[in-house]
Amino acid sequence: MVELLRHQPLSVGEIARQLHLNQPQTSKHLRVLSDAGLIHVQPQANRRICHLRPDGLRDLDTWLAHYRELWEGRLDRLGDYLQTLPPDDPTPDSGGTP
Repeated sequence: MVELLRHQPLSVGEIARQLHLNQPQTSKHLRVLSDAGLIHVQPQANRRICHLRPDGLRDLDTWLAHYRELWEGRLDRLGDYLQTLPPDDPTPDSGGTP
C-alpha cells in the first residue's frame, strides 16, 4: 500500500483493486497506516483519498536508525566470525557411512 501511494494519492477502492483485496481488508490496513502517522485519509464526496505522509516516514526512519545501527554492528561481527572459520572441504561425500 505504501508503495502504491508513493506514486500518487489513491482512493481506498483503487488500492483494493490494485492489490486484489476486498474493501474491509484494505480499510483495516489503511487504518493501521493512518494511526501510525504514515498516511493521511482525506474524505472527498463519497470516496476517501489516501495520501502518503513524508513526515511520518521520516519519523519512522529516525526510529529505525537505532535498530539499523544495532543490526549493522551485529552483521559486521558475524562477518568477522565467518572469516575465522576454516573453508569447507571441497571433496564430494563418498556416499557411504563409516
